[in-house]
Amino acid sequence: MTVAIKRCALIDERQKKEFGQEMLILSQINHKNIVKLLGCCLEVEVPMLVYEFIPNGTLFELIHGKNRGLQISFNTLLRIAHEAAEGLHFLHSYASPPILHGDVKTANILLDENYMAKVTDFGASILAPSDKEQFVTIVQGTCGYLDPEYMQTCQLTDKSDVYSFGVIILEILTGQMPLKLEGPAIQKSLSSVFLSAMKENNLDSVLLSHIKGQETMELIRGLAELAKQCLDMCGTNRPSMKEITDELGRLRKLSLHPWVQVDTEMETESLLSGPSTIYSGLEIEASSTGYLGDERENLPMNPGSTYYAR
Repeated sequence: MTVAIKRCALIDERQKKEFGQEMLILSQINHKNIVKLLGCCLEVEVPMLVYEFIPNGTLFELIHGKNRGLQISFNTLLRIAHEAAEGLHFLHSYASPPILHGDVKTANILLDENYMAKVTDFGASILAPSDKEQFVTIVQGTCGYLDPEYMQTCQLTDKSDVYSFGVIILEILTGQMPLKLEGPAIQKSLSSVFLSAMKENNLDSVLLSHIKGQETMELIRGLAELAKQCLDMCGTNRPSMKEITDELGRLRKLSLHPWVQVDTEMETESLLSGPSTIYSGLEIEASSTGYLGDERENLPMNPGSTYYAR
């Protein structure tokens, strides 16, 4: 059995606390879109966490890495986004107490042998008491993904994760990094560039060229509108992860069956409660057309990938 081992890069109290928090959170979670913790060894000089091995690296590597020239289909990217959203929705709505991830980004979405998304890295996560919706904390996270409201108030909420997920959608749509170190200030932030393009009704200017097409533009516009809602400066105006999951499920079904209007609420609940006959039927039907099945086969394998501490 192959496993992945995460070890402290720096042996200090902060790292040890993050490891303990990650172990506490993952020991309570069992969901197909969240990486599985198999064991731990904390009472040693260099603490270690042992995970299931996820062979195909991260969504960040898929979009920005050495295979970035590969033209990954919009349907595949939409599926990965939907699966990642399912994992975050589970953390917010079904974990007890709810869990705020705190560092949602493409580098924290692993891809298994079938390119199924699995959310990982819970070192910055918070267990939320049911009677509280926000916490005053030291701001943690990754530049380019951080919720501006969280940065101003130091109050982490579920809508902070939603903002970060909106940036992930932008990376999927544009293939661009969330933050550029060079250029004018307004062009350094991908979210600023995207929101400006949306305001000017010029979405085409920021999209990946290979995903643009007559058959996908309605879906792309729907995904872009969802990203815009996630990036609202006011957290209370942003959708919940449940609403995001429902909308991604709707878009995904339309991408496979454009003649059908669907209600995804029942499917979403089934996905979170365990193996889903609706989901399985969707995947089998898609594979039988040679569409999703071919996409999975044509994606690059990454046997050398492993997962270590930051």
